[in-house]
Amino acid sequence: MTPYAEMALNNAYANRTLYGAIAGLDRAAFSAPRPGFFPSIAATLNHIYEVDLFYIDALEEGGLGRSVYDRDDVLEVAELARLQAASDLRLARFCAGEIDLDRVVDVERKGLMSREKIGALLPHLFQHQVHHRGQAHVQIGEAGIAPPQLDDFFLDHGRAPIAQEYFP
Repeated sequence: MTPYAEMALNNAYANRTLYGAIAGLDRAAFSAPRPGFFPSIAATLNHIYEVDLFYIDALEEGGLGRSVYDRDDVLEVAELARLQAASDLRLARFCAGEIDLDRVVDVERKGLMSREKIGALLPHLFQHQVHHRGQAHVQIGEAGIAPPQLDDFFLDHGRAPIAQEYFP
């Protein structure tokens, strides 16, 4: 398994764990103002999801570009969790295949088209996910929920049992 496939599985695990921790939040608590770059847990997690859609589409050369942002925020935890899990599966499948890290793909930016190597897009996407999940982690604590451990995936010592489902 390649490091990119491992990172994609770690991403799926972290998202599943995070959404599991907030599964009991109702719409009001999910959307309530919280400190952070985005003003609520819902806004933060919707941002992660839509940026995932944007970059996965670019990696797959799907041609949707910025149109993935033409959507309303999902305000139900279970529905956003389902959508994120489907996106995570797409990314994991992409990363499990043959990846030409030097292949260049089009990435539609505001007002222009850029070209990026897959070997640059993947680490950027993983970093983006970790960055904003960390912000959601703080928001979850502010909501009175014990933030879940998200980094016990790779190492044998202290490894979360659920991680075995993704990375035996």
